[in-house]
Parts: sequence; structure tokens; C-alpha cells
Amino acid sequence: MNTSLPPAEELALIDRELVRLDARRLYLLGRRDWLLRLLYSAPPAGAPGRGPAPGGAPAWAPAAAKDASAPSAQNVLLTLGAVLLAVAALAFTLVSWGSLGIAGRSAVLAVVTAAALAAPVLLLRRGLRSTAESVGALGLLLTVLDAYALYAAALSGLDATGYAAGAAAALAALWAGYGWVLARGGPSGLRLPLPAAVLAAQLPLPLAALASDGGPVRVGWALLVTAALDVAAALRFRSARGTPGAPAAALAAALGAVLGAGALLLGTAASWSAASPGGAVAPAALLLAGAALGAAAAWREPRAAAAATAGGVAWAVAVGGVARPALDTGWAVAAHLPAALALVACVRVAGLPAAVRRGSARAGAGVSALAALWGWAAAVPALAAPLAVLDEVWSGTTPGWSPYASGASAPVVLLVVAGAAWSLSRTLARPEPAVVAVVAAWSGLFAAPVLLGLPAAGVFAAQLAVTGAAGCLALRASARGTSFAAAACALGGAASVSLGALDGRAATFAVWGLLGAGCAAGAAYGRAPRWARSTAAGCAVGYAAGLLAAAAAASGLAVAWWGLPVLAVPAAVAALGPRLGPVRLSAEAAAGAAGLLAVALAAPRPGTLALVLALAGVVCAGAAVRPERRALGWAAVALFAAATWVRLASDGVTAPEAYTLPVTLPALAVGFLRRRKDPEASSWTAYGPGLAATLLPSLLAAWADADWQRPLLLGLAALALTLAGARRGLQAPLLLGGAVLAAVALHELAPYVAQVAGALPRWLPPALAGLLLLAVGATYERRLADARRLRDALGRLR
Repeated sequence: MNTSLPPAEELALIDRELVRLDARRLYLLGRRDWLLRLLYSAPPAGAPGRGPAPGGAPAWAPAAAKDASAPSAQNVLLTLGAVLLAVAALAFTLVSWGSLGIAGRSAVLAVVTAAALAAPVLLLRRGLRSTAESVGALGLLLTVLDAYALYAAALSGLDATGYAAGAAAALAALWAGYGWVLARGGPSGLRLPLPAAVLAAQLPLPLAALASDGGPVRVGWALLVTAALDVAAALRFRSARGTPGAPAAALAAALGAVLGAGALLLGTAASWSAASPGGAVAPAALLLAGAALGAAAAWREPRAAAAATAGGVAWAVAVGGVARPALDTGWAVAAHLPAALALVACVRVAGLPAAVRRGSARAGAGVSALAALWGWAAAVPALAAPLAVLDEVWSGTTPGWSPYASGASAPVVLLVVAGAAWSLSRTLARPEPAVVAVVAAWSGLFAAPVLLGLPAAGVFAAQLAVTGAAGCLALRASARGTSFAAAACALGGAASVSLGALDGRAATFAVWGLLGAGCAAGAAYGRAPRWARSTAAGCAVGYAAGLLAAAAAASGLAVAWWGLPVLAVPAAVAALGPRLGPVRLSAEAAAGAAGLLAVALAAPRPGTLALVLALAGVVCAGAAVRPERRALGWAAVALFAAATWVRLASDGVTAPEAYTLPVTLPALAVGFLRRRKDPEASSWTAYGPGLAATLLPSLLAAWADADWQRPLLLGLAALALTLAGARRGLQAPLLLGGAVLAAVALHELAPYVAQVAGALPRWLPPALAGLLLLAVGATYERRLADARRLRDALGRLR
């Protein structure tokens, strides 16, 4: 190689180029490491929509090793190395420390710690960030060991808790300075020192408070001051994204929330356990400071509405806690309401930030909701007291009412909450607070007479008035939610007053009559919603039936005869018919329920039951005269048949065919003539009633008959009907005959099936059932098609 330079100059030039190439290589390696971490954390902006590569890595990522990527393998190795060094350092400190003198100990720790803290500076300059992070973590751990070693060697006489507080403060300052020196405001610093400093900074003040034997309030102040420092740090560095200060800011915000919550809990516990108003002042001051901190955090940070909520709760507890020791439990709950209502009123203050307004309103609503829950809990016994009347109806005693411990405080709390909720609903133009207002106001007014210990007459009068007011609101309210809530309150109040009125005869007739008249008036109010009118109509029919049953009881009739006057209600509803207007359906449904009640009352006496069934059939037949209620004709036929069967059974008749066949044959003849006149008429209309009149009683008699003649004759008749229905294409004979035939066959085979089942192994029936299910599942589609064909075939029958 021939050059124009002398050998000495050329050698110097080559050395300079090699140094430059080494520096360039270190820079490129560091840049490569940073780019790999960036690529594996998120795809670059220039590569949208590209899918993953075959190996599972992103398509935009560079080629990597087969088993593990370079950054992940590097991080694992560095983490393991740091852990091993930390274990070694800990073992040295705990085991080998005693074999060295004071000078040796100090020298070893100082040298090792200084080296561990200085090494990351050189490593960062060469671009070895992961290595620097691992060595830096080791250096931070060594500083903790230095603090422990210093205490064990020279300061063991000091209080351990106090020393721990001072050491934590010193370490926090050291780590913070170390982190900021390395970062210098840019993204090239270490990530761990600043969060570690924030974590260590949480300990000095609480440990110092514990070391000074401070009570819960002093510890709470320490926690609150620490939380305030955390909040200040988080707000100061909240915009430092992409720098080492960002994780520290997030950690400070989280720890500030935790410590602040702890301080407020300590203050709340101390406030609630104070024996006098003076003893509650110190906890109140702590709580007020916490409230101010929460409001300040929400003022500066729009996302910190939860801090304002916590502060609002602390404000309410502080104000109410001072008055609590001098009041009873009920009025102590009420003492928290003024502060809560002031918080709710913050919604209207336009000058406050949105986070403060939202958080304060939520706090006030939460405290008010808790107070309302306490009020409802105190009112529930008053609402449920009338249930005791059911043990002895018309006994003439007060229906379980007595003054309760809460006195007037529970109604006052509920009414105040109702007023605040109603005002809030008008401010926010939302239905939910209005619903709460209606329920709270009704609960307070309805329970107030009982909680105040008024006499029974006063309780009835007040509760009837409150129930009527709720009903009127349900009929006239324009908001649907408010109307529904008022209707529910009215129904609950009516049920409670109705049960309480069962204590005396006069009270029963007076209260039930007034409630029934009010429901009837509500059903007739044409400007009310249809659902409200329908509900009122159903209740009016129910009260009419109850009054007739009560009249029958007052006249001394047996219970079985009470059903006869109750049937007057369905008869009256059927007679009114279309004149009921839009409430007709609900009134008829309630009348049907009254008819079922009449049947249930007459059930113990067969003769009376047959009479009630026959009269119910007459009512249904009369209603079926109208074209829109023709379906009730089937109910009338069923009721007449049931009345006949009950009567025959009560007279001891064992051969029902002698009474049913004279009805069946003319019915079948009439059906035959109708089919000849109208071939499109359904066989159920033509032959169904006549066949059912004989088949069903005969089937019941056959199941109770131990001989073989009746089942045989009934089975033959059912078989003949089935074949005739299949031949003529008539649905009613086919299905009725087949069902009766299957029932007779089951009755006759049941003893043998029971014997066979008893002789089989117990595992065989489940096995057969499993095989059946498997077979059905394997041929499910085909069975489904067969079922559809069977349905179509039956549908083609008349």
C-alpha cells in the first residue's frame, strides 16, 4: 500500500478514524436499542393497517432472534443480574458486616454505593439505557442498606421509628436530586429514581407522627400534609409526558388520593367518637382541611372531580360532627343535611369549575341519600305495623302502632331530602330527582303519624289523606316517572291502610269504602293517563269485592257463603260492559279475580261450590252475548260443566254417564246439523262441548274405578272417536279421543309399569333416558320435520 503520507502521520490518522468509528458505533447501537423498544411498544405512524408477520411479531418490526427479541432477552438478563447483586449486597450487610471494623464498613459501603450511583452516568452516555436502569436500581437499594448500616453501627440508640422517618426524608431528597441530575429536564434520564423518591416521601411525616405518640388526629394531619405535597407534585409535573417525571407525577397523584382518603377516614372516626362538641372540633378542622384540598385539586385539574366529591363528604361530616354529640341519633343525622344541601346548591354556581360543581353535587347527593336511607329504615316498621292485624282480624285493638325511637327526626329528614330533590329536578330538568322527591315525601308524611304516636283515628285520617294526595299526583302528573312513582306510593299506602283497617269493623267499612270511592273517581277522571285510570278501576273493583265479603262476614254467614255476594261484582262489571270505556279491560280482569275469590271461598262446601260455579257460568254467558266477548261462552260452558260434576260428586253419583249422555247426544246432534249447514265450521265448535261433557267425567270416574268394565268401555269409545275423527278429518274427535285413549291406557298399564320399574336395576332408567336423548339429538332435524308435518296435518283438519 503506497500513500503520500509519512507512516507516522498515517498511523495517527488511522487511530483517529478508529476512535471516531467506535464512537459512531456506540451511538448507533444506542439508537438501535431505543428504536427496538419504540417499535415493540407501538407501530410507527408510517405503517398503518399492516398485519402481523408470520412469526407473531408486527410486520413493521425488524428481524429478530427466533427465541426472544433482543430487548426482552436483554431486560431479563439485566434484571436477573440486578437481583443477584441486590441479594449479594443484602447478604453482605446482614452476615459479613460484623467481621469488618467501622472504617472498613464505611469504606466498603461508600465505595460500592458511589460506584453504583456513578456507573449509570457513563452507561447513559454510551446509550446503554437498560444496563443503566439496572445498575441505578442497585444503587438506590444500596443507599437503603447504607441507612440501615449507619443505624446499626452508630445510631442504634435512637428511636427506630423516628430514625426511619429521618432516613426516609433523606433518601427521598437524595433520590429526587439524583434523578433530576441525570434527567436534566430531558428524556435521557433514569426512570426509577424519581418514582422511588415519591414513594419514600410518603413515610417521613406519618412515621414522625407515630414516633411522637400522636393520636389519630395528629396522624391524620401528617397523612393530609403528605397528600397535599403529593397533589402539588402531581399538578406541577402533570404535563411532563415522555420525561422521567411523568411516572413520578402519576404515582404522586395515586398516593395522594390514598393518603388523603386515610386522613379523612381517621378524621371521620375521631369526629363520630367524640364525646362532646369540643372534642369534635379538632377532627372537624382536619376534615375541613381535607375538603379544601379536594376542592383545590378539582379546581386545578378538570379530571379530579372525585377529589371534590371526597372533600364535599368531609365538609358534611365536619359540620354535622360538631353538633352530633349534643343530639340524639335521629337529629344527628338531620344535622348533616344542611351541609349536604349546600353542596347540592353548588350546581347553580356558574363561577365554579365544572369538576368542582360536579364533585360537590355528588357529595351532597350521596350524603342526602344516606340520610334518606336512614329515614326509610326508621319508617319501615311504621309501614309494616298493620301486618300484625292479620293475626286477629276485627279484634278492636290498635294495629301494632306505637311511637318509635326516631320520633319526628325521620319524617323531617325525609321531607328535607324530598324538598332538595324536587328543587334539584327543576334545576337539572331531569326526572330522577323528582322520583326521589315523591317517594321521600310520601314516606315521611305517611310514617309521621305513627312515629309521632298519634291515636289510631288520627293515623287513619293522615294516611288516607297522604294516599289520596299520591293518587291525585299519579293522575295529574305530566312526567311519566313522577306519575309512576306516585302511583306506586299510592298503592303501597292503600295496602297498608287497608290492612290496618281490619282491626275493627267500622274502620274496615269506612276506610275500604273511602279508598274504593277514590279509586272509582280516579278511574272516571278522563284527563288522566290510561294506565293510571285502568289501575284505579282495578283497585275500585277489588275494594267493592272486599266490602261485599266484609258485609257477608259481618252478617254472620259461613265463609263458604261469602262467595255468593262477591259474585255480584263480576255481574255488575259484565252488565256495565262497554260503558266502562278505556278501563273496561282492567275492570274485567279484576272482576275475574273476584270470581276466582268467590270460587275459592266456596270450595270447602261442595254444594255451595256447585252453586257458585253455576252462577259464575251465568255471568260469563251473559257477558258472551256481546260480540266482542264471545270467547267467554267457552268459560260459561266449562263453569256449567264443572258445577254439574261437583254437584254429582257431592251427591255420591258413581255413574256420571247417566247424567252426561243425555246432554252429549243432543249437543252432538246440534253440532252435526251445524256442520251440514256450514261445512267450514270447526269441529271444536260443533262437537267439542258435547264430547267433553261425557269424556272428561267418565275419565275421572275411570281413574278412580278399580274394576275393568268402565276403563274398557271408555277405551273402546275413545278408540272409535279417534278412528272416526281420522277418517272424517275432524280435529276435535281425533284429539279428544286420542287423549282419553292414552289416559285410559296409562291407567291400565301403570301397575305393570311400576312392577317392571321396581324389578329393573336402578342404573337402567337413567341409561335408557340417556340413550333416548342421544337418539333424539342425533335425529333432531328429522324429528323436527316430522313434528312440522304433524302440525300441518292437524291444521288441515276441521
